[in-house]
Amino acid sequence: MNEKEIAEIRRRFRPDKSNITRIRGCYVNDQREIVSEFSQPLGLMPQEESEELLAILKKTLSGTVGKNLIDIEFATRQVLEGEEHKLLMALRESALKDDAAVREFYGRIIETLGMEGNYLILLASDQYDIPFYAKDGEAQENSSEVYSYFLCSICPVKPRKPALGYYVSENTFRNITADWVVSPPELGFLFPAFDDRSANIYSALYYSRNIEENHAEFVDTVFKSEIPMPAAVQKETFQSILGEAVAEECSLEVVQAVHEQLSEMIEEHKASKEKEPLVVSKGTVKGVLASCGLSETCVTAFEEKYDEEFGSDTQVSPRNLIDMKQLEVRTPDVTIRVNPERGDLVETRVIDGAKYILIRAEEGVEVNGVAVHIS
Repeated sequence: MNEKEIAEIRRRFRPDKSNITRIRGCYVNDQREIVSEFSQPLGLMPQEESEELLAILKKTLSGTVGKNLIDIEFATRQVLEGEEHKLLMALRESALKDDAAVREFYGRIIETLGMEGNYLILLASDQYDIPFYAKDGEAQENSSEVYSYFLCSICPVKPRKPALGYYVSENTFRNITADWVVSPPELGFLFPAFDDRSANIYSALYYSRNIEENHAEFVDTVFKSEIPMPAAVQKETFQSILGEAVAEECSLEVVQAVHEQLSEMIEEHKASKEKEPLVVSKGTVKGVLASCGLSETCVTAFEEKYDEEFGSDTQVSPRNLIDMKQLEVRTPDVTIRVNPERGDLVETRVIDGAKYILIRAEEGVEVNGVAVHIS
């Protein structure tokens, strides 16, 4: 799914927009035991509480495509024969009213999900009568297709510390007792995916709040599909193989050039308003390295290490490989963060046999917030 399609479904999560009539779920304690199950009608809840509940579910469709939101693909054989896909379809087609399917789904998650503490499994089913949009962007009459889907959110439940509260109506102070609070989703998914503004039962959209953790065991249990390594791990892996492969040829200028070229690809993709997320292949990155003047030996070494760590045919998002907001220069004792557009202010040099990082400084130099003069 692309950003526009995700945004269209996100807008559904308001009481006046969706056809979600109730929220199903269960509360799981730290011993992996279901403490309670519930099926909460939204219409019987105060408006403020129903809006808050839908807002929590909506966060399962938040974050960056390729980092927090990842497409999960099903093979044709899975769709035809896979037990995991049959269960997802049973949940969808029954609009979460198949109690046996719901409880089997709870069991599969609880058995394998490695999450500490208490948590909620929340399920919501919706039917979206997809509007047809004219070329000018105006919504026309509804199409003949109804997109039926369900959303699953796994939300940690954490204790709130006791505190002192002031009650205006009583003009008095009282202790607020400790309680349990539902936190934003840690992970979840949408099934089926909403591709080309239509249901795609060969795909699901998976969400993980933490870009350093993708909960691979959950993905394997629910989808029986592989998931890319977490975005933060992709970045660390890319940095590692780049440093090892380029070795002695890895200068400040080379890293700056790689950062600059990947940043340009991201900016150009954004400006072109392409619907599909930007990804780069091993060949693309090899071309970037070759354009930096690296030897064929280094480029070949990078290719081999890329195959080992990512896989030869794996495409990755350049947003996961670099931080567009800054360049970071680090020694064991000093860290320097530089605006990528002003990388020209930094250079490395050897003076009298000692290695230095030089930063050209004009006006506005501060140390601990205090303006200093360089004389």
